[in-house]
Amino acid sequence: MARLHIPLLAVDGGGTKCLAVLMDTKGTLLGQGRAGSCNYQGVGREAAIKELTLGIQSAISDLSERNGTLEELTGIDIECAVIGIAGLDTAYDRSIILELVRKALEPLPLHVRQLVVENDGFAALAGATDGSPGVLVIAGTGSIVFGINDEGLTARAGGWGHRVGDEGSGYWIGKQAIMAALRAYDGRGEATQLGDWIVPHLGLRDEEELFNWTYGSDYAVEKVGELSRLVSQAAAAGDDRAKHILAMAAEELFQGIRAVVDRLGMKHKPFQLILQGGVLQNDGLVRQMLTHKFENLAPFARLDHARGEPINGVTAMGLSLLNSAARKEAES
Repeated sequence: MARLHIPLLAVDGGGTKCLAVLMDTKGTLLGQGRAGSCNYQGVGREAAIKELTLGIQSAISDLSERNGTLEELTGIDIECAVIGIAGLDTAYDRSIILELVRKALEPLPLHVRQLVVENDGFAALAGATDGSPGVLVIAGTGSIVFGINDEGLTARAGGWGHRVGDEGSGYWIGKQAIMAALRAYDGRGEATQLGDWIVPHLGLRDEEELFNWTYGSDYAVEKVGELSRLVSQAAAAGDDRAKHILAMAAEELFQGIRAVVDRLGMKHKPFQLILQGGVLQNDGLVRQMLTHKFENLAPFARLDHARGEPINGVTAMGLSLLNSAARKEAES
């Protein structure tokens, strides 16, 4: 029978997947596991707990298989556990997520000495910039902007969800397209062919069925987010309303960047701008317009590619905490 001591458990609990890794103090991978979404706002609390538990359990199983201790292992002492998790946006969210994490860890053979829970976006930023000053813009189904300056101060803008926010995201673009199609159908808005793209894509016959669909059981944030691709195609085909929607998306994302840059005093300092998410990776028009606006805002910044995955930011945070604790212990 054996009980192991593992320095670090790091978890990237995102809205799409959960990735858990076990590491030593040198950053050597000891075990890893995957599961589904941990965003309680999207999948519900019970499902988030289940996926978080499954991801960590998979990492433990991988650790056991690598060391041949699957049947002999009785428990693991974790020096530090750092969990970056989606949906942690307010103090209210933090109270829910801390309880969620506690319940997820409960059935596992773990004893965690130090537990750190942070928003997964800041972990993604740290991983993308390798710890250097930077601003991360994420525009996928949802949208949010994170920033960190040369003093280590952080700020965020947006990310308030599809009901009251996520401006410039795939969902926001898709919703604007539906509204434009219905306005054009009524004769209240600018003429557009967006309805001709959206209606058949959803398997519908006309705009009246589109209206019914938006209030029916088949309506889903993900499905509306997928419509952003059609808006890009309509814009490329010359639809002026589609072009205008994409221009508005770029402006909304830019406003998020400007808010973060201003709050962190980064306007006249060098830093990296990282663009992530399906909208910014796949829609050249939005990316081009946003980049042009950004160049005028922060002349010393540069557009860069992400240097690491979000899990790299979580592990970097954990290793830094371990190293700091080791130095303090050595000095005492």
